[in-house]
Amino acid sequence: KNLAKVRYKQFSQILNNIGENEGGIDKFSRGYESFGVHRCADGGLYCKEWAPGAEGVFLTGDFNGWNPFSYPYKKLDYGKWKLYIPPKQNKSVLVPHGSKLKVVITSKSGEILYRISPWAKYVVREGANVNYDWLHWDPEHSYEFKHSRPKKPRSLRIYECHVGISSHEGKVASYKHFTCNVLPRIKDLGYNCIQLMAIMEHAYYASFGYQITSFFAASSRYGTPEELKELVDTAHSMGIIVLLDVVHSHASKNSADGLNMFDGTDSCYFHSGPRGTHDLWDSRLFAYSSWEVLRFLLSNIRWWLEEYRFDGFRFDGVTSMLYHHHGMGQGFSGDYSEYFGLQVDEDALTYLMLANHLVHTLYPDSITIAEDVSGMPALCSPISQGGGGFDYRLAMAIPDKWIQLLKEFKDEDWNMGDIVYTLTNRRYLEKCIAYAESHDQALVGDKTVAFWLMDAEMYTNMSVLSPFTPVIDRGIQLHKMIRLITHGLGGEGYLNFMGNEFGHPEWLDFPRKGNNESYHYARRQFHLTDDDLLRYKFLNNFDRDMNRLEERCGWLSAPQAYVSEKHEGNKIIAFERAGLLFIFNFHPSKSYTDYRVGTALPGKFKIVLDSDAAEYGGHQRLDHSTDFFSEAFEHNGRPYSLLVYIPSRVALILQNVDLPN
Repeated sequence: KNLAKVRYKQFSQILNNIGENEGGIDKFSRGYESFGVHRCADGGLYCKEWAPGAEGVFLTGDFNGWNPFSYPYKKLDYGKWKLYIPPKQNKSVLVPHGSKLKVVITSKSGEILYRISPWAKYVVREGANVNYDWLHWDPEHSYEFKHSRPKKPRSLRIYECHVGISSHEGKVASYKHFTCNVLPRIKDLGYNCIQLMAIMEHAYYASFGYQITSFFAASSRYGTPEELKELVDTAHSMGIIVLLDVVHSHASKNSADGLNMFDGTDSCYFHSGPRGTHDLWDSRLFAYSSWEVLRFLLSNIRWWLEEYRFDGFRFDGVTSMLYHHHGMGQGFSGDYSEYFGLQVDEDALTYLMLANHLVHTLYPDSITIAEDVSGMPALCSPISQGGGGFDYRLAMAIPDKWIQLLKEFKDEDWNMGDIVYTLTNRRYLEKCIAYAESHDQALVGDKTVAFWLMDAEMYTNMSVLSPFTPVIDRGIQLHKMIRLITHGLGGEGYLNFMGNEFGHPEWLDFPRKGNNESYHYARRQFHLTDDDLLRYKFLNNFDRDMNRLEERCGWLSAPQAYVSEKHEGNKIIAFERAGLLFIFNFHPSKSYTDYRVGTALPGKFKIVLDSDAAEYGGHQRLDHSTDFFSEAFEHNGRPYSLLVYIPSRVALILQNVDLPN
């Protein structure tokens, strides 16, 4: 409690400082309105940069025939530089839309460095060039949003996606392709939120978007900023909210087209010396205590909310930010000494509190999610209580548990209590996003759940015309069960990575030297689910109906489930949530007739979801016209119970039909 007070005090202090020195966080977070290069109303040009280590700063480009020194910036206090170029006499545009620019820095040691402004809004790699070019983005007609932001959903069902790999063709897919072809699929599948990866510009495609070079630029490899706005607007028209995967935990080491060495020194935006480098990621680490770094990062958050109308963020690499050890070589046991002490980077934590405060002040319906593997307490508690202010955290132990079970244990040795513990082990009042697998598990070198289950047989036996082999049968049944129990028991939100919902074959691998720059694995083969002769459609159907049922019944926004049974011998798990009765039989071969299951509710029950149904590739062992009546027969701590037939490897949801919906 005392530490929470200390953290809140530090946050308040910085917020007050921003108020006193900058006129408040609202003004402070609009850095992009003055920094960078701007066309003035009079046709002139206003430019501003922060380069504390520079000897001189100049603007050059197509507009002045690339003369490096003809437009010097004027030095201001605190390492800032500004330049005003008056309009031409004929009032024509000084720097036309799409023309190239560079900031020239002369360093203290006499070097002449050509740099891209950290505030650049559009950068592009041309032809066989190694580095990106900065193009002045000032279109005559910018995209006009037609739709308002959807209301904050009570239950969050997230589709994690990457625009570039969203087509089946061996190429980088476009914003336009995603808008026209992928958004309708996501809507049909019942997801109400997309989390867009790899949008902030990154020079190295194979970094999956995690080595950022230009923080204010939407990646040009998929199209223009206006086309990204259209994507967000179209999602909004479908009632889908859009989150940005924001990377403020580190930055690319590139200096020619990144933030590194911007002013000729190894500090500027980063810590100098060893503290400024992440050994594992080979990237630069921000100095969160620096005033101008706070301005840059908070303005970046605001830019994506205002300019592109994102509805919130998934903050990447929060564990690396929170600790001086960056989580490297650390196992977190949950002991409080691991979360409070000198190993915590309190400056980074304060930055995250400021970012959450800004997001929720500007747009109270916005959503922020923390990717933190350490389990830092109070990360998702309100800032006023000394918490981090996030809405959700990712339940990162869940996918690890499924992979461990599939890799190391025979089905008959799966521990039901262990599964339930992993799915329910979360702090009261801190909301979690549950997922069976995300992009992490799909990457080259790892395997998706579908691949752990079915492996090579996916290439030969996914046709409905081929025999239903034991491997494919087991794979299809367990794939559905793993997803539903994670969805029903694991959190207050659910996440799926694109393609995994239908058991996408193969891993994900971006073009790189090691694979001869191949796009073969950098794509998503959505057409597999459209083929009536392939079994992928069964998994796709189940995912859709599971999400649609959640939309109707709202278990994610209901209190945590009551688990009445986890039977090791029978391999049965039963729980109730949102007035629904969930039943899972993980036994590979045993079915149970008249199995007694406890419930809190009297009355008549019907099956509302059955993984054994024909449209999900099941064995159709259950009659859906059956009525189940619970009787006042106490069982497993529940006042009522009912008898139900539970076939092997089946997941069921029963709903009490006597209750008003």
